[in-house]
Amino acid sequence: MAPQDALDRQIELYRQMTGEQRLKIALDLHEFACEISREGIRRQFPNADGNEIDRRERERIEMSRQ
Repeated sequence: MAPQDALDRQIELYRQMTGEQRLKIALDLHEFACEISREGIRRQFPNADGNEIDRRERERIEMSRQ
């Protein structure tokens, strides 16, 4: 399947979903992205506790908004 065909099919599937289903996908993707970010922080700062990881994650999010 060509990339554009795949994209068109994905859009078609999203349009068939309820708003609740699309929201769940968005929230799941957000949580997945946050977990990847936290794992990167853990690797960069292996001695960081949960509070430090949360703080650094918030800092990264704030930096991305600028």
